[in-house]
Amino acid sequence: MLRVIYRAAWWLIAPIAVLRLLVRSRRERGYREHIAERFGYGAGRVPEDDAPLIWVHAVSVGETRAAQPLVEALMHARPDARILLTHMTPSGRATGERIFDGRVLRCYLPYDMPHAVRRFLRAWRPSLGLVMETEVWPTLIDECRRADVPLVLTNARMSERSYRRAAKFGRATREVFGGFSRVLAQSPSDAERLSSLGARNMAVLGNLKFDMATPPELAARGHAWRKAIGPRPVWVAASTREGEEELVLQAFAALAALGIDDAVLILVPRHPQRFDEVAALVERKGLRAVRRSAWAPAAAAAAASTDVPPLPADVSVVLGDSMGEMGAYYAAADIAFIGGSLLPFGGQNLIEACAIGVPVLIGPHVFNFSQATADAVATGAALQVEDPEDLAKALRELFKDRPRRTAMGAAASAFAARHRGATARTVEVLTTLLPEVSGETAHPMP
Repeated sequence: MLRVIYRAAWWLIAPIAVLRLLVRSRRERGYREHIAERFGYGAGRVPEDDAPLIWVHAVSVGETRAAQPLVEALMHARPDARILLTHMTPSGRATGERIFDGRVLRCYLPYDMPHAVRRFLRAWRPSLGLVMETEVWPTLIDECRRADVPLVLTNARMSERSYRRAAKFGRATREVFGGFSRVLAQSPSDAERLSSLGARNMAVLGNLKFDMATPPELAARGHAWRKAIGPRPVWVAASTREGEEELVLQAFAALAALGIDDAVLILVPRHPQRFDEVAALVERKGLRAVRRSAWAPAAAAAAASTDVPPLPADVSVVLGDSMGEMGAYYAAADIAFIGGSLLPFGGQNLIEACAIGVPVLIGPHVFNFSQATADAVATGAALQVEDPEDLAKALRELFKDRPRRTAMGAAASAFAARHRGATARTVEVLTTLLPEVSGETAHPMP
């Protein structure tokens, strides 16, 4: 009965979803493009193409970047196969285009409606489907099983909060999670919760995000920014969500009241459509700000450019109004605060900051990244704060204590290095689900 209600609801939701795309396109034009793909139309490979197709679904920017090492490894292990990358957001699609250029196929994943999903599967004929982390679409799972397409939940995680919600649906939930061919979990606690919800063929392989590497040219770009800022203390508030910038600016003001009144804040909203909104907020607070794109435009054209003008002395906020440069923002900072965690959004990935070797601060709401956060705090790589005042105090203590900052940065680097290797383990499992290679075309993992 729940399945019937769910599918019927989609017929009511679909027109509203299209209207929402058009409304959102007023701020981000990409939402009005390729709308037919969201119903399974307008994309597919040519009929005579019989190469194995590995389909990887990565919802938005974070999932796309997390999938990069896996996609690269799959292309190396199975050069005979094609890769299809699907998304739900224009920013995710743009990130995929920037990272992979023309090396992968791409389209939007259709809405979770039977006919749309069937059209998608008929058009692309995937040999293997991978969905990342928490993407669970009941109709998609059903239709893949019906079409005999192995569907793997990869880099899977399940927070305690999400587990409690899903468990309320009992048998219906177990049928959904039991529909995956394999489930590759990040941690034993994720695996335990997923197994309780009906997932089968489980393996614990670690977190793919530990294998994400900041390109050297991106780190060099951040170091050039840091040099242009000069001796002032610098902190970055990364991937902030709606309502959090107000709290971050409260912490910035409290930091000045505590005696650190020459600091520079690099403020990086998670969603590009909010850049103007956040810039206006900073202006209302009476702070002098400069956009990254206006201050250091040469870096956008030359990846390793060091020709960055000095940051004016009266500028206290740099607005990170670019995509794909988070590694550079971390490299430019002495301390990183990870957004999505001061308000109950569930947190964001702190692994990239740790891999750069920067001390990490994170708020109390980390239910989407609870294991990684707990491990980082336990190893001395990160500190958890409760509110803006607590954030300001932690910043002051670290800015005043250089040896402690250095020790936290070293602990962060070691923490990230210790957990690498999930990509190789995942590829080893996935290649067993693909058709056999004809001829000498497969390569072992490097």
